[in-house]
Amino acid sequence: MTCKSVYLTKLNKSALTHLSSFKDGSLTSEFNPLKRFWFQVETRFLLNRVVLIIYTHLHCIVSLSMAFSATFSISSSSSFTLSRKIYRPFLSQNVHSLKPTSLKASSSTSVDYSTASVVEKQSTPSKTGNWQWKFKENSINIYYEKHERESPDPSKNILMIPTISDVSTVEEWRLVAQDIVQRVGKVNWRATIVDWPGLGYSDRPKMDYNADVMEKFVVDLINAPDSPVSSSESDLVIFGGGHAATLTVRAAKKNLVKPTAIAAVAPTWAGPLPIVFGRDSSMETRYGLLRGTLRAPGVGWMMYNMLVSNEKAIQSQYKSHVYANPDNVTPGIVESRYTLTKRKGARYVPAAFLTGLLDPVNSREEFLQLFADLEGKLPLLVVSTEGSPRRSKAEMEALKGAKGVTKFVEVPGALLPQEEYPAMVAQELYQFLQQTFEPSD
Repeated sequence: MTCKSVYLTKLNKSALTHLSSFKDGSLTSEFNPLKRFWFQVETRFLLNRVVLIIYTHLHCIVSLSMAFSATFSISSSSSFTLSRKIYRPFLSQNVHSLKPTSLKASSSTSVDYSTASVVEKQSTPSKTGNWQWKFKENSINIYYEKHERESPDPSKNILMIPTISDVSTVEEWRLVAQDIVQRVGKVNWRATIVDWPGLGYSDRPKMDYNADVMEKFVVDLINAPDSPVSSSESDLVIFGGGHAATLTVRAAKKNLVKPTAIAAVAPTWAGPLPIVFGRDSSMETRYGLLRGTLRAPGVGWMMYNMLVSNEKAIQSQYKSHVYANPDNVTPGIVESRYTLTKRKGARYVPAAFLTGLLDPVNSREEFLQLFADLEGKLPLLVVSTEGSPRRSKAEMEALKGAKGVTKFVEVPGALLPQEEYPAMVAQELYQFLQQTFEPSD
């Protein structure tokens, strides 16, 4: 049977219609026992079929080992087992005299690698709260944290934006924020970390998330009079990880935000599936199928729980490519991320991210052009990592010596160096701040 015939014949339209009549992910107590029984039978049968479709459909295009590894064992009683490996986010000189520099952080720097990796300790923010983001008909609670050191002197502002992934959270920036704000120099710093809408501890409404929506969030957050960032026109520095970095650069290119400097930490532009499979029209159709399935009532919730919202899957992705050193993936980190996946509405942004809807650009050429368009306008640091996945590493390396990049450094880590090696990342970021805002006499 061809891929096309599998795709067209395996879906059970009546079953999908049946599932859509139920609330998202719940078997409420108002169901009578007979209705509950038949719902469970039909749901299990449909889930087997939908997962098999997606597996078969992707397997027809590329080698299974490139993105998904699945083994199905479907018995006469319709039970099945699934083992999977899911590839996820690929989960700072005076502006008038910007001279490109390229540095590589090494063991000869002031921070020892052996003591710079992530540690499980509490970093207590000075203040936490929720900011109301008004978007269309939605009023969305955006979680934020403020970190600052008590000082009578005024402080400059840093906005830290987490890497977009299915387990994105302010937690990844906490130790870096605490490190930087506690340093004593010519300039005092305070840091605000925010969670994306639909991720972390922010509200997660069911919306059509895409790159434009996420960019508008960043723009509104920075420009709103009641913003927790509380910056003046010439006083905001932005640190972003992964897609957050590229979305920030894109907004700055359009002159929608006017930061005084940007640091792009492990910057990315392609979601997990597009970076492996590409973006031709046939693949976009397949991404739409997967995205629609993950967003659907009932079956989408169960598929999300099976593929994403379980501790083994989270531990596997962190050990394989999110962190460079598997030993740094602690039970506490896994538990923290697992808890986030259980929040109401947790699957909507991951469905968009996985299938490329949150990608700021569609090619490396567009990616490089974003940075080039900021040439001479502001200091821009790129922090690459030694242990990133091959494809993501290639995109970061393309920025080395690129137009618009005023400083390029490399640190240990993979896709989340700010959490895995916070001391190293904080050191590089603080040096960038000193070079930009504390020129030598």
